[in-house]
Amino acid sequence: MKPNPWTYRGEEEKNPLHYTECGLDDVYLKGGYVIEKTPHGEGLSIKNLDGLHKAIGCYLTTQKKALSGKELRFLRKEMDLTQSDLGKLLGLSSQQVARWEKGESDISGSADVLVRGLYIQHVGGNLDLQKLMTALDEIDAPINEKTFFEKTSHGWKYAKAA
Repeated sequence: MKPNPWTYRGEEEKNPLHYTECGLDDVYLKGGYVIEKTPHGEGLSIKNLDGLHKAIGCYLTTQKKALSGKELRFLRKEMDLTQSDLGKLLGLSSQQVARWEKGESDISGSADVLVRGLYIQHVGGNLDLQKLMTALDEIDAPINEKTFFEKTSHGWKYAKAA
């Protein structure tokens, strides 16, 4: 029997997990998780959750498509910022940030790039804002595609769908 390509070394075979607990709709995990029985039902345990969230955030910041409200909320929460904090950093009101997160209005291009830059800086990445803007202009990413992440011996990584 051929091994399932979506397992971490030493794990039992399992299908990709639709991971909605992060607040995003299209994130799937190729291994790196265990579903455990608890007295209250099934519970999800993810290996290196912080590393997974960092991998998701880094993936979001490098995609050309405009950030969705849910993606903006994910990045803001990962940076441990309130809507008011983010609004102040962008020179806007907390109500504007809330409207973006609810999908009531589109995120402006400059705010989108600044949020990405703030996140990259937050995780200790080397930020060259001009290079980031150029890369975002040249990359073409499909909208609403399933996004897979896999746990490797070096941490969580974006993985192309099989």
